[in-house]
Amino acid sequence: MNQQNSSSSSITFATLSLFLLLIVGVLFHISSGSVSIDLSSYLSGLNQQQTIVLWELRLPRLLLVAVVGAGLAVAGVALQALFRNPLAEPGLIGVSSSAALGAVFMIVLGSSFFTSIQAWQMGLSAFLSAGLATLFIYSLATRYGRTDVALMLLAGVAINAIAGALTQLLISISDDAQLRTVTFWMMGSFANVSWPSVIAVFLVTLFTSLALWRLARSLNAFMLGENVCLHMGYDAKKIKWQVMWGSAFMVGIAVATVGVIGFVGLIVPHIIRLWVGSDHRQLIPLSALAGAVLLVFADWIAKTLIAPSELPIGLFMALLGGPFFLVMLLNQRKGWVK
Repeated sequence: MNQQNSSSSSITFATLSLFLLLIVGVLFHISSGSVSIDLSSYLSGLNQQQTIVLWELRLPRLLLVAVVGAGLAVAGVALQALFRNPLAEPGLIGVSSSAALGAVFMIVLGSSFFTSIQAWQMGLSAFLSAGLATLFIYSLATRYGRTDVALMLLAGVAINAIAGALTQLLISISDDAQLRTVTFWMMGSFANVSWPSVIAVFLVTLFTSLALWRLARSLNAFMLGENVCLHMGYDAKKIKWQVMWGSAFMVGIAVATVGVIGFVGLIVPHIIRLWVGSDHRQLIPLSALAGAVLLVFADWIAKTLIAPSELPIGLFMALLGGPFFLVMLLNQRKGWVK
C-alpha cells in the first residue's frame, strides 16, 4: 500500500511539474521575437501588429512545436517497447531518415506524378518510407522473440547511410527552387507554419497517441517477452504491427511538416522512465507531455540564441542529443542501464 501511494505521489508530482514547466516554456516562447508581446501588452491590449504576429506566426508555431515534441516522444516510447531496449529511437534506427527520404522524393520527383505537391502527399510518402524502414529493421534485428541490440543499431546505421545517400542523390537532380526548399527543410524548422498544417499534425498525433496508449497494458506484457505476452492473452503480432505503423505515422507526419528532428524520442522516455517507472499507462502520456516541454524550450532557445538569426531546431537537438546518447551508451556498456 505504501509503495502504491509513493508511486501515485511520484506520478502526480511529475504531472504537475511538467505542466508547470510547459506553462513557463509557453510564456517564454510566445513572448520572444522581434515584436514584443509581454504581459503588459496583454493587459493594455494588443495592437494590430501584435495581434497579427500572435495569431498568424507565434501561436501556430508554438502549438506545432508542442504537438511534434509530444508525437516524437510517444513514437520513441513505442519503438523502445517494440525493440525492448531504451536505445531505440526514430532517428538512431533510421526511421526519421527514411521518412525524410520519402518527403524529399515527393518534393523533387512528385511533380512528375502530380500537378502540385500538397502537404498530405509529403506526409503519406514519409509515412510509407518510415513504416517500411521500421518493418525491415525489426525483421532483421529480432529472432525468436529477442532483439539483438547491436544488430538493431548497425541496421539503423545502414538505413541512415542508404537513406542519406538516396536523399543526396535526389538533391543532386533537383532544381534551384527544390534545392532551397529541401536544404532549409532538412535542418528542421518551425518557421512559416500554417494553421492547416498544425491542425493536421495535431489530429494525427492525437489519435495515434491515443491508439498506442490503449495498448499500454499489452505493451507492458510485450516487454516481458512475446511468449509471456501470448500467455497473458495478447496478440503479439498485432501489437507489433500497430506499434510499427503507429510510430511510422507520427514520425512521418512530423518529418514531412518540419523536417528531421532527432533525439526527442530517446531523451524523453529515458528521463520519464527513471522518474515514474516503466508502466506504459503512465509512461506514454507523461512522455507526450515531457516531449512538448522539451521541444518548446529547445525551439525557444534555438530562435533566441543567435537572434535575429535562428538556429535550426534539428541542428540544436543534434547538439543536445548526441552527448546524451553517448552517455547512455557508456551506461549500457557498464551495465547501469538494463
